[in-house]
Amino acid sequence: MACLITKGRATNCKDVVGGINRVWLCDYNALGTLTVGSNDEITDASGTVTLFQYDVKGSGNTMVTTANVSRDAGTAYFSSVLSLSLPKLTKEDNKELKLLAYGRPQIIIEDRNSNFLLLGKEHGCELTSASIETGGGMADASQYTLEFTSEELLPPNFCDGATSSNPTAGWSSCSETITVGTNS
Repeated sequence: MACLITKGRATNCKDVVGGINRVWLCDYNALGTLTVGSNDEITDASGTVTLFQYDVKGSGNTMVTTANVSRDAGTAYFSSVLSLSLPKLTKEDNKELKLLAYGRPQIIIEDRNSNFLLLGKEHGCELTSASIETGGGMADASQYTLEFTSEELLPPNFCDGATSSNPTAGWSSCSETITVGTNS
């Protein structure tokens, strides 16, 4: 494996913002075989998949990827943590929380800059922490706080051709059904 640096990076314009607009969760490996292009961008998938869309708002929805490198062991991997704050408690969401805890979904996120990234490409994502909260004051949160973690050899891949209405729109071999969440 060549470990040579291939480019530099200039100071960027201040034309981006933080945050996440929505996420789509699917069962592990439902995307099928993923095709990765020369820029490490996912360009196609062979699966028949149902994607469950979660619309999110607020600053409690974040994704952080950390490179974990050990000089002594000669290893490197990337750990991504996706935190979601989902307001309003329901018995239906409690049931779904249980299924998320038992499963290992793959997750596509759309950030506020229209970047789409796939977490858990090879190993899926684990629901590593979840809380059901209700505050003491009238203005306090009544919500679910979920934290998913993926550990992969590579950082999350960008998704080619994705749109806000279909994160797999650019993947011609993928047959998808998108289930949009409902208000309760």
